[in-house]
Amino acid sequence: MIAVGFDEAGRGPLAGPVCAAAVILPPDFPVELLNDSKKLSEKKRLAAEVVIKEKALWGLSFVDHKTIDKMNILRASLYAMNLAFDDLLAKKDEWIKKNGLGAADYALEKLEGIADGTFVPEVQINCQAVVKADAKYPQVMAASILAKTARDRFMVQMDKKYPGYGYAKHKGYPTAAHKAACRELGPSPIQRLSFTY
Repeated sequence: MIAVGFDEAGRGPLAGPVCAAAVILPPDFPVELLNDSKKLSEKKRLAAEVVIKEKALWGLSFVDHKTIDKMNILRASLYAMNLAFDDLLAKKDEWIKKNGLGAADYALEKLEGIADGTFVPEVQINCQAVVKADAKYPQVMAASILAKTARDRFMVQMDKKYPGYGYAKHKGYPTAAHKAACRELGPSPIQRLSFTY
């Protein structure tokens, strides 16, 4: 079986999207570059991101703050994983061809998902949830790195668009400074209004 790692970034913040990634690593991937994204420095995360995007088969997805408010953060996170898997599948044939791999080895029935946490996305493959999978399985580590770097980059862009909230620093997480900015300035246009402040 070929493992597909799933993880997300952005369940806890008060603002911005949740981002999810799905990753299949090739047999020769340098797994020593990987770790739980939260345990890597930003420099190491960004360096690993480059290698993952170059060598692995990966998909990425964002689900915005309005959708999070409508469906709740858990459902939005799992939905983001579904979309990330769809993105991965859309790239699969080209990646297999480019790497000279056997298409039969990567057929859906040969794939098995591992999702970080206690819930699994509703994807077309058998999937298991594993607590702290992002510290145990290289594929999930890679997914956690892609999701975190993509979301952090988005929040830095939002900091330029909505100055005053400190998004580049805290990435939308519920820090004292973020809460104070919301009280002073009111919610930003990317605020999750269903979250408690």
